[in-house]
Amino acid sequence: MKAIEAVVFLLLEQGGAVLFASGQERSLLKSGNYLVVNSKDSYSVGLMKIGAYKYVSELWRKKQSDVMRFLQRVRCWEYRQHPSIVRVTHPTRPDKARRLGYKAKQGYVVYRIRVRRGGRKRPVPKGIVYGKPTNQGVTQLKFQRSKRSVAEERAGRKLGGLRVLNSYWINEDSTYKYFEVILVDVAHNAIRNDPRINWLCNPVHKHRELRGLTSAGKKYRGLRGRGHLHHKARPSRRANWKRNNTLSLRRYR
Repeated sequence: MKAIEAVVFLLLEQGGAVLFASGQERSLLKSGNYLVVNSKDSYSVGLMKIGAYKYVSELWRKKQSDVMRFLQRVRCWEYRQHPSIVRVTHPTRPDKARRLGYKAKQGYVVYRIRVRRGGRKRPVPKGIVYGKPTNQGVTQLKFQRSKRSVAEERAGRKLGGLRVLNSYWINEDSTYKYFEVILVDVAHNAIRNDPRINWLCNPVHKHRELRGLTSAGKKYRGLRGRGHLHHKARPSRRANWKRNNTLSLRRYR
């Protein structure tokens, strides 16, 4: 049989049906455990087995589906009744949480953080900005950091004895955005004895969310890209500027 150019991403197991496929024109036919894919004049038959988290991730990829829109609406109503920082017993998105380092074991906790949406108004009394006209703006200013980074900061300040590992988006409405932050108790023996996570116990990782060292922090610092277009972002924008604008003369020259 010839190899097909398209890739089938998702297939429910026995008793299910095909949910999603990508590529050009083709027809999908499921027979038992086998998937038959026809793509113009080429076809292939194969056996596919996919874990449960793949199905969950596909649901979250289709946020505008009827099921997800209804579910998110109900959840958002529930979130509004709770405080801005609240601990949850289980991650709302277990697939996403595990991809970001979460484990269902002692020492890992998840908190839901609510952050108000919108821009940042300049905190000046009566809207008076003393200085040049170019700096007179009060409204329509944008905060340099993302809402997810703000959520991590608030979680880290509220829970000073825990270390922020990562975070992810879960919901939003017209007023708030909701994130879940994964935190780790570095004083717990289950964490200190785990070689996959005990790097976080090093004191150098205290309040890494306040220093732009988490994934969200590195993103707003411009450290996601690579190559010649991103040279001026490393080690940081200010450090790069300072290095290029400082005249260093040796004492004996």
